[in-house]
Amino acid sequence: MMEHLIVPSRGARKARKRVGRGDAAGQGSYGGRGMKGQKSRSGYRIRPGFEGGQLPLIKGLPMKRGFNNKFKTRFALVKLEDLAAFDAGQRITPDLLYQAGLLSSLKFPVKVLGNGDLSQSLTVAAHKFTQSARAKIEAAGGAVEEL
Repeated sequence: MMEHLIVPSRGARKARKRVGRGDAAGQGSYGGRGMKGQKSRSGYRIRPGFEGGQLPLIKGLPMKRGFNNKFKTRFALVKLEDLAAFDAGQRITPDLLYQAGLLSSLKFPVKVLGNGDLSQSLTVAAHKFTQSARAKIEAAGGAVEEL
């Protein structure tokens, strides 16, 4: 087989339809575009989402995308390294954290995160603890109280 003898299979290549070349050619007069209107003109193109001048759906939606779950429990977070400022043997409550300036308000339940290390034994009372925070508090000889 020679390279110049290779041809595509019958029906694999189809000639393009030459529109607007007279009525006898089958696609004459309006060339398959119908009569008048934006779509019949040359250079016709509308951007995606255009709705003919009607306010597009995307503009009617709020600018902020996404979803806010109003039932989600939001926690005030306290790092373990921040608890190192308290004295050994002290019982730490959300009120004490608020007075120390570690919480901005008592509006949300308190969650203790395991960031950092703890050297002294403390009794920490909070609503939630991460597993690492619980393990580090107990390893330092302290206790964990869930409110």
